Amino acid sequence: MTRTLATLAVAALLTAGTAIAQQAQPTPTPTAPKEGSVNDRRADQQQRIANGVQSGQLTTGETKNLESREANLNREIHADRAANGGKLTPQERRQINHQQNNLSRSIYNDKHNTTQQHYGNNEVDRRRENQQDRIAQGIRNGSMTPGEAARTENREQGINQQVRADRAANGGHLTGQEKRQISHEQNGVSKQIYRQKHNAANAPK
Repeated sequence: MTRTLATLAVAALLTAGTAIAQQAQPTPTPTAPKEGSVNDRRADQQQRIANGVQSGQLTTGETKNLESREANLNREIHADRAANGGKLTPQERRQINHQQNNLSRSIYNDKHNTTQQHYGNNEVDRRRENQQDRIAQGIRNGSMTPGEAARTENREQGINQQVRADRAANGGHLTGQEKRQISHEQNGVSKQIYRQKHNAANAPK
């Protein structure tokens, strides 16, 4: 009886030790894309766009256009890989590299032209700036895909054009009714940003 209890105790200690050792194993770190690879370049370009959105160097219209092009390129990469067992042929890599070069130049030109996103110190403009910051964060961490960012920036661009037209018609001010209408539209965009950042879709790595 004593020998049986001792055997069970040893077995229990060994089991506990194995469990602790398994828990102590570090979580594998995701492998970073190879420097200069297709995935590395598109991740880098998303970071540059996010920086431009947050700094105001990229307007909503510029961001919409850039992210639309990024989304199209991502679809092309996905289709090419699906047709070749998950890989890209050398010719496809050259073509994608050429398109990424063009996008890179567009990002640079848009960030360094004279068009900037400006905000005033009022409730409407503070909300517009806050939502651009949230979009930039979603682009930066990959919780918003380029397609999602493009659609959201399209709505933001529409609101900006409406704000500009309303102010131009009222000596630079917004009426109470116009503020309520814009707030309603901003609420809709805010909910869209939240949904996009918390859904299952993420920017490709």
